[in-house]
Amino acid sequence: MIREAGPDDRAAVEALLTTRIDAAMFPLTNLRAHGLGRGGFASDHPHATRYWLVADHGLVALTQEGMLMALLHGTPDLAPLRALLQGLVVSGAVGPAVSIRPVLAALGLARLPATTDRDEPGFTLDLDTLILPDLPGTSLRPLTSSDLSRVTAWRETYIGEVMGVTGPPARAKAAADIDSYLTRDSHRILLHDDQPVALTGFNAVLPEILQVGGVYTPAALRGRGYARRAVALHLAEARATGIRRAVLFAASDAAARAYLAIGFQPAETFTLFLLATPARIAA
Repeated sequence: MIREAGPDDRAAVEALLTTRIDAAMFPLTNLRAHGLGRGGFASDHPHATRYWLVADHGLVALTQEGMLMALLHGTPDLAPLRALLQGLVVSGAVGPAVSIRPVLAALGLARLPATTDRDEPGFTLDLDTLILPDLPGTSLRPLTSSDLSRVTAWRETYIGEVMGVTGPPARAKAAADIDSYLTRDSHRILLHDDQPVALTGFNAVLPEILQVGGVYTPAALRGRGYARRAVALHLAEARATGIRRAVLFAASDAAARAYLAIGFQPAETFTLFLLATPARIAA
């Protein structure tokens, strides 16, 4: 059985997501920030999310901006899902590969043209075991308005490399992302001898756990340990506030090596799927 969750299901949805919190940072963060409605989104925020409970131990979620998320238990019957989501617009999907791939297939989205369609290794870290690499002359500081031009260009390049989006759409997304980083104070810039060399950040933060995201080093500066130093310093900052755990998924082998070097351990594989053109789910 699949049914849409409503406000009276809030505790059950949160319990389900919390049980698998390492794989559920996006839907859980959205739930806590924006709540849930039934038959519509609880607010007009792009991250406001609707949730459909799948059997007893799974769910499918869709944000207002069109990102699908899912946590499935076993191999439930997803045949009714397309009718339940009929008419809603999907722009992409992110989450554990074992859950996202069946949902994309059930909704008829798996074969549509995509700018990004790949599975990435996931990692998890108990912050008590964080390894802080030494790199003399480096320091970490928050982003400021004086960084806007530089980090927006960095972010645009990252969007092209990781998401396959270039040109005006990439520039617009980069500007919006950096504006969000400044508003949320979610990202930091690494300096080496007072020169900016890398960007690191958290794309989801809860009192007990955070998710690393948006890490970037310019191509000419890669291979020098900047990313691992930046991420480790930022995680140490978060640990001092009481956060005990971190998760992430890596976009490249080089990134995976950097995360392993500071103590991360392999976890679930994540799918990142971004449609070339948003699609409306048809019956």
